[in-house]
Amino acid sequence: MSKRSLNGTDFTAMVLAGADQLQQHAEHVNSLNVFPVPDGDTGTNMNLTMTAGVSELTKSGSGGVGSRAGVLAKGLLMGARGNSGVILSQLFRGFSRYAASYEELNTVQFAQALQSGVDTAYKAVVKPVEGTILTVAKEAAKHAVYFARRTSDIPELMTEVLAKAKEALAHTPEQLPVLKQVGVVDSGGQGLVYIYQGFYDYLSNQIANAPSAAVGTQGQAGFRSAPAVSYTAAKPAAQAPVSAQARLETEDIEFLYDMEFFINRQLGDAKGTAFDENQFRQALAVNGDSIIVIADDEVIKVHVHSKAPGEVLNLALRYGEITQIHILNMREQHRDLLSAGMDAAPAPELFADIPAEKARVAEPAILPADELAAYGFIAVASGQGISDIFTSLGVDVVLSGGQTMNPSTEDFVNAINSISAQHVFVLPNNSNIVLAAQQARDLLEGERSVTVIPSKSIPQGIAAAFAFQEEESVQINTDSMLAAVGHVKTGQVTYAVRDTHFDDLEIKAGHYIGIEDSKIVATEEALLQTCESLLEKMLISGDEIVTILTGEEASSDDTLLLSNWLKEKYPDAEVEIHEGGQPIYYYLFSVES
Repeated sequence: MSKRSLNGTDFTAMVLAGADQLQQHAEHVNSLNVFPVPDGDTGTNMNLTMTAGVSELTKSGSGGVGSRAGVLAKGLLMGARGNSGVILSQLFRGFSRYAASYEELNTVQFAQALQSGVDTAYKAVVKPVEGTILTVAKEAAKHAVYFARRTSDIPELMTEVLAKAKEALAHTPEQLPVLKQVGVVDSGGQGLVYIYQGFYDYLSNQIANAPSAAVGTQGQAGFRSAPAVSYTAAKPAAQAPVSAQARLETEDIEFLYDMEFFINRQLGDAKGTAFDENQFRQALAVNGDSIIVIADDEVIKVHVHSKAPGEVLNLALRYGEITQIHILNMREQHRDLLSAGMDAAPAPELFADIPAEKARVAEPAILPADELAAYGFIAVASGQGISDIFTSLGVDVVLSGGQTMNPSTEDFVNAINSISAQHVFVLPNNSNIVLAAQQARDLLEGERSVTVIPSKSIPQGIAAAFAFQEEESVQINTDSMLAAVGHVKTGQVTYAVRDTHFDDLEIKAGHYIGIEDSKIVATEEALLQTCESLLEKMLISGDEIVTILTGEEASSDDTLLLSNWLKEKYPDAEVEIHEGGQPIYYYLFSVES
């Protein structure tokens, strides 16, 4: 069936069809993760991003292709998750900018809109990498511009676009050696091909004979009989539960004083006194909980909820001079929340879990300049223990997320707007979350002052937060945190979900794998052997500071054995162990010299 123009109705229908194709095959896209870890999330991120865009599109009424593309782009922009989701949102943002003034698009205009999307997406990425979704989009758009001069039929043009996208996808392993090594195509590119498949399905009106969008592993795409297109929205992420504030009796808050302070071991009458961290913790636990102690030779940072703040301070004075003291009465905070009718708000001392699916962007809190705090902090974390660590380090909002669930651009915008501060620092703590955080920063430019510290792991984020100094300028703090991030080696231990070959390692499904920064360096059938092999590669001099964050599936027996091994193998290393509670990863390691 010939069709010489694309109107708003057609555009909406083809986007729904594309979203449907992506939703049906999201797990296949997830499975194309280069690392054989159980948390591949490209398909999930792209699917949730498209769901956010389609949600806006389906509730906004009718209009020409320009206005419909604008609505979609806005929804995608705010709902973007992960690098692939952000790039997808930028592709359609550029498309909508070109199409903005059109009621309908002919083939040449449709092709130019695709090219505008590619141009916008490439500009949004600081260091574009070929062999990814960007390449697939670029090759498809370039061919569209060429072929649009030879046809006036929209379905025929889309047929060519899909074929070129599949060809570019099949070629990604030749552009990214790591893809060829493990035998997969680029996952983001595959997700885009599924979307284009849906576009083709609708525009061609030949569903029964539609070519398959799947490539999956290296090779040419095949053909299949496609189901009729009917869009069903993906299940949104579970809404954050209503806060316990309304159900909590004020007097039930036993350890009511939230305390945070530093002990400068170089100052005061107790200068030079030996510090026994375990003994100090035990003393704090007599009248307190939520204890976090982070110590080095010069400074001890302490966080504790206590019912005897005087005793805590007297205890601290044994080791040096106390600085930067903050004490909050949590009963008073609770009464204030209830009296203000904010019983659904998270308590300030707990991590704020911003719901994954917000209906609209929160408006920034308007306060006089002299009432704004100098700084605010946002961090992304998965696991209650890790969240507590960030809270103890002064982070205002901890967004629940990480490798298995990336916060959206809207989540970051809402979190930033919830903080009454002159400047907000954001710690993404995952390489796949940095772009969404930066996109939120850019959206708020001129309204809020925001710096994204590109931390790519939880240990890097903790190091950055610890390096922050309230009295220093934005630039000095930024430089200090970036330097701290650069001094941290990160290790992760999980299990393999498939057999694969990576560098010189033969990895078997079900075996454990150790990842140093962004490279798999160890694999063993036993968990502890994998941990030991990974740490041996991370520890160079043997006298580094080693921090262990235990996951929700790590056993106390294994942790004790690992700790004893470290003490015996590296007696000069300083070892700290904290309960992280993170899913998927049995252990997170950081090593600092």
